[in-house]
Amino acid sequence: MTAPPGSSRPRTGAGRPPLATRTTRLSLRRLNRWQAEGLREDLADLYAESCATTPGWEHRRRKDFLRRLTHDTWRPGFTMLTAQAPGLVGYAFGFPVARDGSWWSGFRGPLPQDVAQLTTSGRVFALSGTVVRPSERHHGLADRLQEHLLADRRALLGVTLVDRTHRAACAGFRSRGWHDIGLLYRPPGPTVLRALVLPLGDQG
Repeated sequence: MTAPPGSSRPRTGAGRPPLATRTTRLSLRRLNRWQAEGLREDLADLYAESCATTPGWEHRRRKDFLRRLTHDTWRPGFTMLTAQAPGLVGYAFGFPVARDGSWWSGFRGPLPQDVAQLTTSGRVFALSGTVVRPSERHHGLADRLQEHLLADRRALLGVTLVDRTHRAACAGFRSRGWHDIGLLYRPPGPTVLRALVLPLGDQG
């Protein structure tokens, strides 16, 4: 499930303003599973910093994140993109959705036909998480990380899951062209997730 990327703005194309006004240059780096595992503590620290949570729940949230990250890193095709300036200020990660459709388990109702067909053909990429330091949220870093992560994939469709109670995050994705296709129930717990998709490249 993707983490709420904070305040997001619609795409502005070539007129996009700079990511930030800073004295140090921001660089993007693509990591494989082994490199991501080597940074797991730093990744978890930034996740904990970026999440507003009830006092006393920080350790549990961090532990849950590390468990999910470890699970995702072992998915075939896992990749992560980090942003550094020069320390870690954000990252996004994901993986290709399996052709057998198991990733969609718990989807409420029939899966849209075009989504099912693209899944079967192996052309769907799941954006599993986006984490950005709070001070970077108004500079479009979450948008840039997501766009770069998806840009080099062979996928024709990006997908992500957002807790349906995170209305601001859902609205942010929609403002950038993502489409809501329904709800998905994913155990453990009573969490109900909103499934969002983003067409990529030429689907003609």
